[in-house]
Amino acid sequence: MSHEPSAAPAPLLNTPLHDLHVELGARMVPFAGYSMPVQYPAGLMAEHLQTRSSAGLFDVSHMGQLRLVGPEAAAAFESLMPVDVIDLPAGKQRYGLLLNDEGGIIDDLMFFNRDVANGGDIFIIVNGACKAGDIAHIQNKIGSRCEVIPMPDMALLALQGPQAVTALQRLAPGVEKLVFMTGGHFTVAGCDCFITRSGYTGEDGFEISVPATQADTLARALLVQPEVKPVGLGARNSLRLEAGLCLYGNDIDTTTTPVEASLNWAIQKVRRTGGARAGGFPGADKILSQLADPASLTRKRVALMASARVPVREPAMLENMDGQVIGQVTSGLLSPTLNQPVALAYVHPDYALVGTELFAMVRGKPVPMKVATTPFVPARYYRG
Repeated sequence: MSHEPSAAPAPLLNTPLHDLHVELGARMVPFAGYSMPVQYPAGLMAEHLQTRSSAGLFDVSHMGQLRLVGPEAAAAFESLMPVDVIDLPAGKQRYGLLLNDEGGIIDDLMFFNRDVANGGDIFIIVNGACKAGDIAHIQNKIGSRCEVIPMPDMALLALQGPQAVTALQRLAPGVEKLVFMTGGHFTVAGCDCFITRSGYTGEDGFEISVPATQADTLARALLVQPEVKPVGLGARNSLRLEAGLCLYGNDIDTTTTPVEASLNWAIQKVRRTGGARAGGFPGADKILSQLADPASLTRKRVALMASARVPVREPAMLENMDGQVIGQVTSGLLSPTLNQPVALAYVHPDYALVGTELFAMVRGKPVPMKVATTPFVPARYYRG
């Protein structure tokens, strides 16, 4: 009896900083098709607290970068998302959601208007695991209206934490003038960088797009600064969860709408019913009706916090007082900052009110949790 050999998994890709991670003693793991550092010898807890107290440097080069060019780029891109692209001023960044025709989330992303109206571009950063699909989707839907230009030769670093600005302005004077969700071109340690004041940790900080050939030089120049230490994916996850931010594939996916995901804040008034450019995005009828009638929802994303120190992790089921299943945890861990279990979950809307008590089932035992507000740890974005 012959067995067909199963297809070998595709070899992992390396980011331009792979050799540096190995040199720094990182524990490398597969993530989004790449070999990525999950933690360095200091460990997840130390790296998490380093970012909260000083500054952490993250390699996020697995993420996708692309540009849209042409006079119709803003209008074209707006047709794919329930957000305001057309009125985003030059020099500003915004959070966006690519949707399918059922209103499900294909990916969440960040986009920046680099003066597209005057021959510049819309610069987009998408999630690593989704980038090939996202680029194909965008090309397929709007490639006839604007140029869709992937940027595979660019790396991406994130410098996050209250001391990030102190370290970066030493190498890039003027960067301290940026405020949250703005950006610009800077030369840092001889490297050609596009820097935005943004991130995924809830702290002040920066994301730095740099040619892959210059990434190692830039990373080493930043790590020499006394405030900065390297941080892996483990702490990146615990930091974003404390900040109450969604992880694509866990907390949002193609089966969840922005309204179910409690991302209503990301849908500007101009795209809602009664707005000047209402609708006109994939799944608009469904999403606009969910916004108009929240009672129509069958589930809603909430934040949960427990008082007992029992870590509650995904995919723990959630039960009400009567032992009925009313939801499921999508992200959860013991918060290093608060020393309490925190989680994001989907629950039946009857249980979505802040203060509602429910129970997470951990190894067959109920752990009491309460619906909380996010962020769990106050955000410290710099707004000037």
